[in-house]
Amino acid sequence: MGIINATPDSFFGQSRATGTDAAVAAAARMIHDGAAILDIGGQSTRPDAELVGETEETNRVIPVISAIHQTFPEMILSVDTYYPSVARAAVAAGATIVNDISGGRYDAAMLPTVAALGVPYVLMHSTGTVNTMHAQSIQGNITLELLEYFKERLEACSAAGIQDVILDPGLGFGKTMEQNFQLLKELNSLQLFQKPVLLGISRKTMIHKTLQITPEESLNGTSVLNTIGLLNHATILRVHDVKEAVQAIRLVSALPS
Repeated sequence: MGIINATPDSFFGQSRATGTDAAVAAAARMIHDGAAILDIGGQSTRPDAELVGETEETNRVIPVISAIHQTFPEMILSVDTYYPSVARAAVAAGATIVNDISGGRYDAAMLPTVAALGVPYVLMHSTGTVNTMHAQSIQGNITLELLEYFKERLEACSAAGIQDVILDPGLGFGKTMEQNFQLLKELNSLQLFQKPVLLGISRKTMIHKTLQITPEESLNGTSVLNTIGLLNHATILRVHDVKEAVQAIRLVSALPS
């Protein structure tokens, strides 16, 4: 899953593609490098990022989704949003997956909206509100916290009528560095739910702070942690650098079972 940020303030500058021409060019590069899915978002979720309302987010992502869909109609597109109205507009423009960092908790209309749209739903673990999602407040065993969270949220998804759910452990969201690495090590535990698992660690803080480098220098670290994730049964890698992620997938897939 290649990341296309239709926002001027994403933490990794090279992933920013404001405007349809830049987004289509980014999509073309990622498709050439082997992307199976493109994830388009209009709001940075890095710590201290400025919050964007649903009108501005719509204005950012819908032209981009529409342009990419028209240029590459066979490509699977995902919209990264926690606004039901943006999800509806995005699917109308050509997206076929809704990727929601809130797990349907910020707006009660999100789960029924996704169910009505009939598209797969990426259910991410996070805590708190949109304003406190990066507060590191989880006590106790982080893996058990995720198992309890996904059990409850999957029940909510089922009750709403969502058929296809992908789990995202939400590395980097409201977790300490130690908790992030514990979740990566214990990613296998999510196999309990028999759902695909999306891993989004590309160039994140757990890499560049551990290595004392910048996000721009974090490609090698990303590949290392993506490989660990694949060995622990991650199904989808959400990345800025598609070529290297595809290489990791191919190499891990070549291991004897």
